[in-house]
Parts: sequence; C-alpha cells; structure tokens
Amino acid sequence: MIRLATVFSGIGAIEFALKKSKLDYRVIFACDNGERELNLSEEEKNHVNQLKNNIEKNEFIKNKYSELKKHNFVKDSYFANYDIDDSRWYEDIRYIDGKEYNGEVDLFVGGSPCQSFSLIGKRKGLEDARGTLFYEYARLVKEIQPKVFIYENVAGMITHDKGKTWEVIKNIFESLGYDIHWQILNAADYGIPQNRRRLFVVGFKEPRLFFHFPEKIKLEKTMFDFLEPKVDSKLYLGKKGFEFVTNPKNNNRAKINTKIIRTQKANQQFNWNGDFVFERLQTVQDNSAIMKRAYVGEWNGELGVIRLLSNRECLRLMGFTDDFKIVVDSNNSYRQSGNSIVVNVLQEIISSIQLVETLDNE
Repeated sequence: MIRLATVFSGIGAIEFALKKSKLDYRVIFACDNGERELNLSEEEKNHVNQLKNNIEKNEFIKNKYSELKKHNFVKDSYFANYDIDDSRWYEDIRYIDGKEYNGEVDLFVGGSPCQSFSLIGKRKGLEDARGTLFYEYARLVKEIQPKVFIYENVAGMITHDKGKTWEVIKNIFESLGYDIHWQILNAADYGIPQNRRRLFVVGFKEPRLFFHFPEKIKLEKTMFDFLEPKVDSKLYLGKKGFEFVTNPKNNNRAKINTKIIRTQKANQQFNWNGDFVFERLQTVQDNSAIMKRAYVGEWNGELGVIRLLSNRECLRLMGFTDDFKIVVDSNNSYRQSGNSIVVNVLQEIISSIQLVETLDNE
C-alpha cells in the first residue's frame, strides 16, 4: 500500500490517479486552505511554534481559520471523495511539522500556487525561498524524507525572472539530496484534449537511473467526446454573452467548439472566459427551457445557441470520471477543476515511477 501525503491538495488529483490506476493507497495527511488567507500576528506565530505537536498546532490553526467566517469548499470536495478524517487534514502548510511524519510517507505530492516568486537567488538553499509557499513544500520534503515526491507548477516557472527563479528552485531540490528529474508535459499528449502545459518535478530519495518521463500518447478524443448529452438550460448564453464569445476581438478569452480546449483556469466560465459549445438550432428548438433562456444567433454561417461547459464536463476534461462527487456549488466546482492537476498525466508519471522501481529491484 502506498502511503500518500499531499499539500495544496485541491480535489485530489493524485488520489484519483491512484484510484484510476487501481493502486492501493492510504492518505497519511492532506492540506489545503481553500483559497482563504490567514495572517497571524507575531505573537500568534510564536505561540504556534511553542506548541508541542501537530495535533495542538492543527487545532489552533483550524480555530483561527474558523474566525475568518469563510468556508473551505475544497475540504468539502476532498472529504466527499476520499478516505480521510479531520485529524489528517491540515488547513495551512506553514504550520505542519514534517518531522513527525519522517519515514511514514512513500509519495509526497503538491504544487504550490503559481503566484509570483520573489527569490533572491544567492544559492543559500532554502533561505532563498523563505517567504514563499514553495519554501514550505521544500521544507516538508526535507523533514518528511518521502521515498518519492512529485511537484507541479505552471510552465512559466522555468522562464520567470529570466530563468533565475527556476535555477534557485532546481538548486534547492538538488540540495535536499534527491535524484531530481523534471520536464514540461502537456495534457493533450496524455489522452485529454486540453492544451495544458505544466512543469513536473519528480524526486527520488535513492538514485533512479532508469527513470524517464512517460512517452507521448496519440490523442484520439476531442472535447466533444467529453460532453454530456443533456445539460441544464441555465448554462445557455443570452444575447450579450453570445455576442461576446462570437466576437473575434475576444478570441483570447473565449473559444467555441474547439477539438482541443485551452487551459482550464480557476475563473473559467466566469464572465465568458473559457471554452464554449455551439449547438445548431434544430437540435434544441424543441426544448422550451433552452429556447426560453438562450439567444439564437449566427456563428460560422449557422443559426444556433451557445452554452458553457458544465461542471461535470470540466471535471471530465481534467481526467476525473463521473464517480467523482460534486458537492459544492457551480462556481466553486469550476474553480476547483481549473485549479487541479490533470489526472491522466499523473497516472502516466506514476506508471513510469513503478516501472523504474521494478527495474531497479531486478
């Protein structure tokens, strides 16, 4: 059984990848603040540092988050889909003592939010990253000492600050004593019709000479293969939305009926951002609910209506099958799928890791 720990856990892409791959695993702990921001005073930070263990720290931090009066919708989705209890859930990566989990984790996965980095880059190891959430991820790798870690982030991390950011981050990973491998992978190369390029870093505690990232797979499906046969009429656009997404000036924000969708984002389907579906008039004209709501207009010389992608469709286009339970409202579901990692890509990486472990043990 794989002992798994995740941070910036989101809706559990690695958990779902292990499930789809039919691999037994146990969640040692997971952590996500649900896009809420907690700012402790120096006095409160000193108090947390003086607490004896993770149980006490976790209780204190959870109480401070509850004072924000903001709900953690990510936690709702995670708890609805995976085997975990509250004692194994953390709200804030900054206040986890990884030393308590030393030797208890086989696979450690996370992708710190892709906010701008402010790294000095003077080759001071972790000190160069202090103050960033990447620092917290690297700190936990050092403290937990997992057998393998997977780190994910936007491809732009490689070129940020003329490459200085990546140089510091790569040096930090290497300074932890791990055998490091990295590559930019596109979801469209692994069975999902989405142009989503992401940086993946895989680190092995023991050298793995045979490891290589998964070979590309011929894409045989399009967006249309992931669509539901029927969606709620509320997803159909009115006149203003129809005219916005069909206006060529807005091609950078909206695409219609593309076989391979653009990168899903947290704000997808909000203010007409993202990918949309055009349906010919004759396919919907007998549906009174759609006709009452939707604007009938012309696109590419045909009359029809345009709708958003549904929450389920967005999840499918991230590699989640329909047994993933949607327990949050529509806006939060869109955000959660847009913030996730593509499950299929993780499946292929896991397969490569398993292969190299098999070869190394022969």
